[in-house]
Amino acid sequence: MKKTILGLLSAIVLVAQVNADEVQLRADYPDQHVVVKGDTLWDISNTFLKTPWMWPEIWHVNPQIANPHLIYPGDVVRLIYLDGKPRIVVDSRVVKLSPQMRALDQNEAISTIPLDRINNFLSRSRVVMPGELEAAPHVVSGESQRLLTGKGDRVYARGTFDESIAAYGIYRKGQDYIDPQTGELLGVEAIDIASSRMRALDNDVATLAITRSTQEVRLGDRLIQEEARAIDSNFYPSAPDTEIAGEIVAVEGGISQVGKMSIVVINRGQRENLKVGNILAIYKRGGEVRDSVKGDMVRLPDERAGLVMLFRTFEKLSLGLVLEAERPLTTTDLVRNP
Repeated sequence: MKKTILGLLSAIVLVAQVNADEVQLRADYPDQHVVVKGDTLWDISNTFLKTPWMWPEIWHVNPQIANPHLIYPGDVVRLIYLDGKPRIVVDSRVVKLSPQMRALDQNEAISTIPLDRINNFLSRSRVVMPGELEAAPHVVSGESQRLLTGKGDRVYARGTFDESIAAYGIYRKGQDYIDPQTGELLGVEAIDIASSRMRALDNDVATLAITRSTQEVRLGDRLIQEEARAIDSNFYPSAPDTEIAGEIVAVEGGISQVGKMSIVVINRGQRENLKVGNILAIYKRGGEVRDSVKGDMVRLPDERAGLVMLFRTFEKLSLGLVLEAERPLTTTDLVRNP
């Protein structure tokens, strides 16, 4: 499904109330920035602000812009002061050409973050509860009794089906997400394999057509009803509403090293009031060293080393994209309020 991705400011139509004490400007911010293709709103705000997640706080709508909710390549972004407070303004490339105004396609608007890194995770990735996959229908055979099947093929699955449900996702069990502090099972990774449509149901055996596949469907893969939810692809950077103290428990691909643009799993979620767009600071754990003078062990302070933006939240977990990494990161690194 093709998603229309609007910019960071797609819902802001009024001037935000600014808390000047929270907005920190870079000492070397430029007089202006000309937006080019490939820019993201995070990159642009990072050009002006030490705290780029505060961009919405200093956005100022220019009433002369035909569509002030989006930013396009060619627009000029400037930081000015109004009543002694910083404001971000945009001089739009939309100009009046008599007798009509030149129109811009909103699909050309730049995105908040590099969406190509997370598109699959926005629409397909799932974290399920323990036992959910085991209870779901499973693939028993491919077309012509083949063991492996893909897009365009048919598969046969057995289990309890609802005849009113036409679309099923096909998943494979991934890793268990365990809280490293409490040992709680936070969720189970459901690896996206394919999408399918119900073609026939005979008692507990269903015939399904595979409409999309990321890899070959195998015997034993599980079927779960496709999620009927709006894809939240508008990201409004913000600090969490509550105090957060968590850590990175997994990285996309099952590796342990984390860098800029890595997708990570955080052991905090909706029950801790985390929301899509929340920014968290990443900290390297302070190590222990022996004091050569006193002879005892001293724990060094944790060091801030990066930033992560959450783009999808579950009950006990969240998925995030690392936007800044000042040094190599890894699983078990800490996340806190920025």
